[in-house]
Amino acid sequence: MRQLLRPGAGPGPTADPGRWRALAVTQVAGFMSLLDVSIVNVALPSIQRGVDASPGAAQWVVSGYALTFGLALVPAGRLGDALGRRPMFLIALAAFVATSAVSGAAPTAGTLVAARLLQGAAGGMMAPQVSGLIQNLFRGAERGRAFGILGATIGLSTAAGPVVGGLILSVADGPDGWRWVFYVNLPIGLVALALAPRSVPDTGRDRAGLHLDLVGVALLGGGVLGVLLPLVQADAGGGGELAWLLGPAVALLATFAWWERRVADRGRPPLVDPRLARVPGYVTGAGIGLVYFFGYTGIWLVFARYFQDGLGYSPLRSGLAVTPFALGVAASAVVAGRMVARVGRRLTVAGLAAVVGGLAVAALVLRHVEGDGAAWAAAGPLLVGGLGGGMVTSPNITLTLEAVPVRMAGVAGGALQTGQRVGSALGTAGLSGLFSTVLDRTGGDYAVAISDTLVGAAGVMVVALGLAVAELVRRRSAETRGRPARTEPGHQLHQL
Repeated sequence: MRQLLRPGAGPGPTADPGRWRALAVTQVAGFMSLLDVSIVNVALPSIQRGVDASPGAAQWVVSGYALTFGLALVPAGRLGDALGRRPMFLIALAAFVATSAVSGAAPTAGTLVAARLLQGAAGGMMAPQVSGLIQNLFRGAERGRAFGILGATIGLSTAAGPVVGGLILSVADGPDGWRWVFYVNLPIGLVALALAPRSVPDTGRDRAGLHLDLVGVALLGGGVLGVLLPLVQADAGGGGELAWLLGPAVALLATFAWWERRVADRGRPPLVDPRLARVPGYVTGAGIGLVYFFGYTGIWLVFARYFQDGLGYSPLRSGLAVTPFALGVAASAVVAGRMVARVGRRLTVAGLAAVVGGLAVAALVLRHVEGDGAAWAAAGPLLVGGLGGGMVTSPNITLTLEAVPVRMAGVAGGALQTGQRVGSALGTAGLSGLFSTVLDRTGGDYAVAISDTLVGAAGVMVVALGLAVAELVRRRSAETRGRPARTEPGHQLHQL
């Protein structure tokens, strides 16, 4: 019953000999696309001046990318399952490089926003191919290590964005220096494009499932858009006038669930197979990911506002102030990927506890230490939080997808990441809104604002911790009753 992740399990007799090279190439491309979620934050003032953009238009450069990234994930995962990972990966990577060039050369704010929307869609097309390739190429304990590398990539790219953006702006000085935030993708992307055709195997083809559920695409896209658009608009300074979309969005998502069951009952391939909900641990793992990314992604914009607006730090110094968290994530994610075979869900429980503790202590410290000493005083708690965060991301991906059939790996990974994107949008809007509310209520007391916001983020992480504990109890109960808590991919679905 522990065949999939048993300690020391080998890759299997049919393992692709180039699987680690393929992983390296896809992680470079994945890092680049995820870095663009946060790297632009520090460049927004320069972008606003460079293309004469309004504050709302400038914020759409960040928020629009996240919106289209989230919308593309599930349909792109389904196409990767049907057409193969390599062609979808190459198309997405080429589109990402091209839209990065257009973003860097954009002469107006409208052109830049449009290019960023297309760039986000390209990044969303790429992401499920990366997780799907890991499902296809790796078995046993190696899969945990591969997902550990993916978790490190996700955590480090998000946390490193402000640092990299600050470095670029400090080197590329002048009114057009912000353009290099986008141009930096060109050499990286072109190298990945040159290596990918030989390094990335053509896996995941399911010609029988080539039919794309267009009604499902429309329903899911409309539902996700209805959830994300009000949050993106609020994040861009547009207020809450689009909040009315949330009601229709819930209705569309409920209709989507009904439609997918109907499509599956008719024997046609649905966009998201409803049987995924019956795969052990998938729904709970997706919930953990959504809630964790709410708190995790939401704190970075708040930290940038606190250090830059409140304490007067430069963009580079502000980015360096949160580097301990990024270093902790990168260090622990790879190690956690190796340990997940032996430790399982206990890793995410311990990791979430560390994140909660780190954020709570950072909240206490920053409430009482200001000025130049604030970054140093918060470094220890942020490092602890980062070490915990690395124990959450990669093990949760591994444990959530471990029993998913390989033929559904792309859409399952896309759905999982869609939840993470929704959580990220909720967190960015919610925690930024909390920060602004406390700031207004206290007459501009940044210390109280950052402290209260971090306490709020820690409270969100407590919800994720509760979900992880519940899943751990379920697994132990299943083992006690003699039923497998973990299964080979597809074994559970074949019994349904």
